Amino acid sequence: MPLKSWIETANAPDCDFPIQNLPYGVFSIGGDAPRCGVAIGDRIVDLAAAEAQGYLDAGGSFSAPQLNDFIALGIVKWTEIRGVLTALLAQDGDQNIPTVAMADATMHMPIRVTEYTDFYASKNHAFNVGVLFRGPENALPAQWTHMPIGYNGRASSVVVSGTDIIRPMGQLKGEDGPLWSACKRLDLELELGAVVGANTAMGERISVEQAEQMIFGYVLLNDWSARDIQAWEYQPLGPFQAKAFATTISPWIVTQAALEPFRSEGAPRVNPLLPYLQESRPGFYDLNLSWSLNGDVLSRTNYNVMYYSSAQQLAHHTSSGCPMRVGDLLGSGTISGPTPDSTGALLEMTEGGKKPVKVGDGERTFLQDGDIVTLDGYAQGDGYRVGFGPCTGTIVSAKE
Repeated sequence: MPLKSWIETANAPDCDFPIQNLPYGVFSIGGDAPRCGVAIGDRIVDLAAAEAQGYLDAGGSFSAPQLNDFIALGIVKWTEIRGVLTALLAQDGDQNIPTVAMADATMHMPIRVTEYTDFYASKNHAFNVGVLFRGPENALPAQWTHMPIGYNGRASSVVVSGTDIIRPMGQLKGEDGPLWSACKRLDLELELGAVVGANTAMGERISVEQAEQMIFGYVLLNDWSARDIQAWEYQPLGPFQAKAFATTISPWIVTQAALEPFRSEGAPRVNPLLPYLQESRPGFYDLNLSWSLNGDVLSRTNYNVMYYSSAQQLAHHTSSGCPMRVGDLLGSGTISGPTPDSTGALLEMTEGGKKPVKVGDGERTFLQDGDIVTLDGYAQGDGYRVGFGPCTGTIVSAKE
């Protein structure tokens, strides 16, 4: 029998936030200041109030409007607080711990994003997109199966679920040169984001095992993409303005501890990795992922299709001596399975806009103003599931 909580809604088998999960976020009620909380059923444990009342000891960090100060306390403190909360919220726990109704709360950015790096770690996605841009013979770059490929994104445009996404303006390729226009090929990307929970020094390299200990948890992540702007700008240095305008993350950070029972092998290796990227145990998770457009689910996939884990990405990020910071966000790259209905982006699903997909009573090749995109994800346990809650964004017209 799975562990149960005295909060009955947490015991429903389809609840995203059972006692086995306990994800962290930042919330406010009415005009109150934002503070840290933990989701359980349809309630939020007010961690700032719980600490003030002596239930927890996190050095006062839970009264901050981001989780960075708590995360910086390290893995020993993360483990301690998770154990205390599990005991308090279990069926025989303390029902006086302060909670609020989730329905009354406004969710905020859970962390102050210090840096944002996005990777390209699904072999299916990399091959499909490579075919569109370079043909099947040159779809995968020669180095792709040897190291995680990524680019440095913009921390300043990472926003929390529910934030409207403004269609970007930019340079597009015209017949006789560049055109200035609103993006006409706006896309989503279904990703998982890893939250870095420790600093490293400049010049310091870390192993994959050390990287695992540094990851605090995960969020759903939508790397919005302006495909026409990207096609014109991406050579020779990769994406720039096509990716800089917005990235959406889910409000709840699901901890690595909560995902531990769901470890999974990733995609089969094409060739051995260099020693610094080799894992001693599987670094992926059996996470059911999907995305929907205006309420219609268009794709279902799983995180275990990925080729590089977040720990491998983090280890590679430090391989040059690049310093990492608490609150750094690492995007997994688009999570795509082998079939059209398991792809993580419209670019793949529509084969570059050639094959429209049915949405409601109409069709789409790329996103239109007013479209609502929702990412969902959960790991299925025995009688419970560990979920992220939805990650949504609504497209609004460009500021021309």
